[in-house]
Amino acid sequence: MTGRVGVRCDAGAGRGVGHLVRCVALAEELRGRGVEVGFLGDLAGSAWARAQLLARGLPLVPAPADPEGLAELVRDLRLDVVVLDSYDLAPGTGARIRATGAAVLAIVDGDPLGQEADLYLDQNLGAELRPFPLLAERLAGVRYALLRDSVRRLRRAPGPRGEVPRVLCFFGGTDSAGVTSAWAGALNATGLPFHATVVSPRLFAVEGPITVIPPTDRLPQLMAEADLVLTAAGSTIWELLYLGVPAALTWVAANQLIGYEALAAGGIAAALGPDPGQAAVEVLARLLGDAGLREEYGRRGSGLVDGKGRERVADALLSLR
Repeated sequence: MTGRVGVRCDAGAGRGVGHLVRCVALAEELRGRGVEVGFLGDLAGSAWARAQLLARGLPLVPAPADPEGLAELVRDLRLDVVVLDSYDLAPGTGARIRATGAAVLAIVDGDPLGQEADLYLDQNLGAELRPFPLLAERLAGVRYALLRDSVRRLRRAPGPRGEVPRVLCFFGGTDSAGVTSAWAGALNATGLPFHATVVSPRLFAVEGPITVIPPTDRLPQLMAEADLVLTAAGSTIWELLYLGVPAALTWVAANQLIGYEALAAGGIAAALGPDPGQAAVEVLARLLGDAGLREEYGRRGSGLVDGKGRERVADALLSLR
């Protein structure tokens, strides 16, 4: 039984919070099994991200950026396993941590980015079908999607929900790409009736039936209540699939293309393309004007994520030592 786990994870204004959210889900599972879990990293610029750890009693320790410094911290904290989930780590960080005697789980999105690990996790749709450059144990596919308690306790009621569709629009806890207001404008450009809640760390004035609110812990509930969610193809998409909520997707970072292309190709989510131009407005107009089309997207995605991924990951992680 592994006793002490450290999670090396960053979040903030320039990074978003997707890595943190999926790591929090794993931490909830491990804590429920009596494992001591702490976070190592930097959450600068995101009070919401810091609040997620505080609310769960998860400690945060500043972590050195260099591999040797991080390895020394791992020794000082006497960690048994370290979870790496960051694009900012220098290649070789995993190898230095393993040299301390701690095991390493690396959470990746396709490319392992030069990190050596005892176990890899890629929760993207179809990951199990794509080649992996390393000869190592890998947990791959949405079977291993990491969902928070606040999502797992919810389910969405299927079927018609009202004459005017309710839309939820958000792009992570920090909107690191600064695109939220432009996509709110795309909704207005459809000229169709809707009621939208837009979640943004930067409040802005906007015309139309749109309410802008700051990041909120009620986001899972807002997702479950929505007729359509407009977002990027980041970690949140697995939560939407679990809930069976129709989604219209774009992408704001290169690593999100893996999920975006797989979901679009499978007809599981509506594909908006990379920007809120005329093509995207036309897709949104079709979705807002056709409840049956929206529900078809929700039906296709429902059941792909069973909510037990974090249990499978925890089982594998705890067997490392």
